[in-house]
Amino acid sequence: VQLVESGGGLVQPGESLRLSCKASGSIFSIHGMAWYRQTPGDQRELVAASANGGPLQYLDAVKGRFTISKDSATKTVFLQMDNLKEEDTAVYSCLITDGFADYWGQGIQVTVSS
Repeated sequence: VQLVESGGGLVQPGESLRLSCKASGSIFSIHGMAWYRQTPGDQRELVAASANGGPLQYLDAVKGRFTISKDSATKTVFLQMDNLKEEDTAVYSCLITDGFADYWGQGIQVTVSS
């Protein structure tokens, strides 16, 4: 199983980005999904997650601005990021579980700077 992330880049504060994480290979379905982020020198932190269709969970710093979702037909997980702030700058990685194993994306850079 391979996860391919896309949608990162450089934006100005207040702008939006939509990250995508598409799974390919022998993955039956998406049971759980999550997005993490990490900056140099810091620990990786959970940004958004949903497990087995349960309630969506968000890091307090992104509540009201970020939305996690999925398209089961294409086995793609999304992270819509609105009103981006400079402190959102990080490498974002997706995690998908199919109930048998966890799969990680390669990480994608998001830079918010004026």
